[in-house]
Amino acid sequence: MVASLAWLFDCLDQQVFNLSRDGAVEDLLTDKTKSIELAAYTTSFFLVGWAIGGLIFGALGDRFGRARILTVSLLIYSLCTGLNCFTVTYSEFCACVFFTGLGVGGVFGLSVALVADSMPEASRAPALGLLQSLSSWGNITAGLLGMSIGLLAAGSLLPFGLKAWQAMFLAGALPALICVFILARLKEPEKWRLASAAGKRSGVKFGSYAALLRHPKWSKHAWLGLILCSSGIVGLWGIGNFHPKIVSSIIQTHLAATGLTPAAIASKKAYWTSVGLLLQNIGGFFGMLSMAKFAQVKGRKPAFALALSLSFVCTLLVFKFLREIDQIYWMLPIMGFGQYSVFGVYAIYLPELFPISLRSTGTSFCYNFGRLVAASAPFTIGRITKSLGGNIEGFRTAGMWVSLVLLLGIFVLPFLPETKGQPLPE
Repeated sequence: MVASLAWLFDCLDQQVFNLSRDGAVEDLLTDKTKSIELAAYTTSFFLVGWAIGGLIFGALGDRFGRARILTVSLLIYSLCTGLNCFTVTYSEFCACVFFTGLGVGGVFGLSVALVADSMPEASRAPALGLLQSLSSWGNITAGLLGMSIGLLAAGSLLPFGLKAWQAMFLAGALPALICVFILARLKEPEKWRLASAAGKRSGVKFGSYAALLRHPKWSKHAWLGLILCSSGIVGLWGIGNFHPKIVSSIIQTHLAATGLTPAAIASKKAYWTSVGLLLQNIGGFFGMLSMAKFAQVKGRKPAFALALSLSFVCTLLVFKFLREIDQIYWMLPIMGFGQYSVFGVYAIYLPELFPISLRSTGTSFCYNFGRLVAASAPFTIGRITKSLGGNIEGFRTAGMWVSLVLLLGIFVLPFLPETKGQPLPE
């Protein structure tokens, strides 16, 4: 339960960033014409920080304890999320986003390893699937939070003269900070404590990247798992989570002739992008839950093949055909179902690829080092968008081309093991 809360609030803060990114960059830049291009780059800072944090904290979790290092990660991302509220330049915002990413990066691998090492064999896969599925409620909470703040901003009711994006970052920091005090009381899994003590006696190195990347079996799992994760992560973070840009353009077009002030239009955009996030993650919840169950029944590799194919098709649907407000209500849940379904399988499969001494390290390597690959996607989209005129149509076309990376994950599946019905490697 505590691991699920940590990952839930982590996802809440991720989506707070997604919802607030465009408004913050537009507000902080003096040249507003560059906001579309430069907003995409802030996601790269976030993902690079995420990757580095995942690599560092994943290894530390194997060495010093999953619960202990998870507490540190949670503290970092909650504090830095709040600090985003107080930035006054684009450079400061990018720096705060990077450090937020550092803390965010540690949580998934540590939470998954914590649950995997605590559960009996029969319960492990369902528990991990549930942990990942529940994370969508952090995203949904962020959507509800954004809708509420958007309505308050529209009525000029935000306290202390805060703008909508500032209020979002401040509100997103509080629940995670409270969770730190709960997590600090959590004990380490007995399996890890016994294995760690035995490792010290026998000389087995816990949390060693040298041990991970030099061992023929674990190294193969790590590199192929990295490619598999990178494809899904690029699909969601490099492409899918930019749907607020499309939603904002639709709202801008519909409100252009209404005579509303720029501030009122900005508040409407904040509200509708939050609605879009809410709908995407309702679909995502059912996608992760369904595909996690499919992986338990039919196998991990068939589940990945189906999920990545769905993600590709659903992404094209939104970037090409989402043009009207009423389409938001059904297209975004479909895209969320497809894109998030991949992540329901990641949570089950990744800890099954590595032994207890490298479980958090290997999981974090695959899931978080893939962020470095994913970080190139916003830059790629930004450059393609610029080459196509720097407008929203160029952005749509760029997103569709980059979505081809989703198919890459399918090609590595034949070279990875099927772990359904197998015990964890020890």
